[in-house]
Amino acid sequence: MSWIREAAEDEPGGAVADAFEKDRAMRGYVANLTRLLANRPAVLDAWIGLNGAIKASMSPRRYELATLAAALRLRSTYCALAHGSILAEHHVGAEAVCEAAEGHDTVQLSPIDRAVMDLADKVAAGAADMTESDLTELRDLGLDDGEILDVILAASARCFFSSVLDSTGTQADAVFQDLDPALRDALTVGRPIAAPDPVGRHLTT
Repeated sequence: MSWIREAAEDEPGGAVADAFEKDRAMRGYVANLTRLLANRPAVLDAWIGLNGAIKASMSPRRYELATLAAALRLRSTYCALAHGSILAEHHVGAEAVCEAAEGHDTVQLSPIDRAVMDLADKVAAGAADMTESDLTELRDLGLDDGEILDVILAASARCFFSSVLDSTGTQADAVFQDLDPALRDALTVGRPIAAPDPVGRHLTT
């Protein structure tokens, strides 16, 4: 699940217990990422705040497109599954997500969608190699500089978070095993998904 010890829910201060309880209320289980970052509750809170601030300036669809593109480039199974499944369920459908994950064009994505994913992919692939011309496509499609910055922020934030998860060996939650097999397999781009816990610790409680 992770190479870093799991935060103990009964540690003094109550911050870990609070983080676990928030997950149980929102997800029905405690996510592996929460079990990791609850070792540093202030960092977990700061990440939630930063990510929320980035999302607040974007449409949910655009945020998920940019985040998925960055996660795919980073080979982050956890982030690809988390955001690809949201994109599939609420925005473009599973077929479009599978096609995007496999590098194919899809009619479900608009030219702006594709350009957003292309820019996010370039950020995650190596921002130091980018030039101003990499912003041209979105500018030509009518996005202003603030909207372009939003895409860059979403992709850059994903570089941080995916790196934390993968460098600690944190696997995607076992619940992702229940996704449609085609979608699950297309989004499993790096580490394997965690096996179901035999004692049901990660299941709805």
